[in-house]
Amino acid sequence: MISDNSEYTEKDKKTISSLAEIQKPIRAELNAFKVHFKKHLRTDVFLLNRLIDYLLRMKGKEMRPLLVLLSARISGEISERTYTAATMIELLHTATLIHDDVVDEAEKRRGFFSINYIWKNKASVLLGDYLLARGLLVAVREKETELLESLSTAVQKMSEGELRQLKASKLQNITEDKYFQIISEKTGSLLVACCECGAISTGASPEIRERLKLIGYHIGLAFQIKDDLLDYSSNNTGKSSANDIIERKITLPFLAAMDSSDRRAKRTMKRLYRKKNKTDEDISEIKSFVYHSGGIAYAKNKMEYYAGCALKLLYEFPDSETRHIFSEFIRFVIYRKK
Repeated sequence: MISDNSEYTEKDKKTISSLAEIQKPIRAELNAFKVHFKKHLRTDVFLLNRLIDYLLRMKGKEMRPLLVLLSARISGEISERTYTAATMIELLHTATLIHDDVVDEAEKRRGFFSINYIWKNKASVLLGDYLLARGLLVAVREKETELLESLSTAVQKMSEGELRQLKASKLQNITEDKYFQIISEKTGSLLVACCECGAISTGASPEIRERLKLIGYHIGLAFQIKDDLLDYSSNNTGKSSANDIIERKITLPFLAAMDSSDRRAKRTMKRLYRKKNKTDEDISEIKSFVYHSGGIAYAKNKMEYYAGCALKLLYEFPDSETRHIFSEFIRFVIYRKK
């Protein structure tokens, strides 16, 4: 599946499993998680229940709960404690998405109108706060201080990463090192928590916990670079193509293209990227520049490198059905279409 230098073959890309295929062997555990998750959402506040019902219709691929379950299964046995960990993480993740939509003034999420678009910002922020509070209560009631510490660390790092990105985007002075610091905090930290919490739920050894945290870290970097690349896709990916370009977020393909260009091209592209109201022609020019300057190829190589690092660590576990599912999950992360 993967060569010694962590590069994927064209055959690997063509045989990638769908998420449904990956979930199939663990479907019963995912269904049990869903029951656990929904149980912690109900309230006697009418508006909150309306918002939650709509939220459940918008549910995404549930990749983070799946990662918790896989981490638990490869390090021990899935238990009620694992479902508690997955529930806490999904509550946190959902809350951050709702708050992100408010910050970004997003109109859609996963093909649905966003909650802030329908119910406005105040209700959206309060719903996000409610979900965060529910996650804290789950931890307190179950006396899960270890899980709470892991998730609190993730929340802190996610917030720091978002603020770093906000500052860097305004100043347009981000470097590749700064970019990786941002995405390791903003995206990687939650996937680290997924893997760590899965291991915590089984009582895994410190060595296993550290290995799984590193797997989550590398998956997180690969995941975010894939998101960057989707922004340059011309297909109907489910992620609004060119959103990052429109919002002037500096991503790895653009950074790499700038690094390989001469001073004149850099000045021209920097000025165009900073432009607030870009036309379709502006976006096409930026995309063309990134493609022809090697930005896409560079980002793909980095993405596959980090996925390869995650797989190398994963293969330190004994061969098993779970290891196979986990490896297919990692490959899905980088070859997904949305």
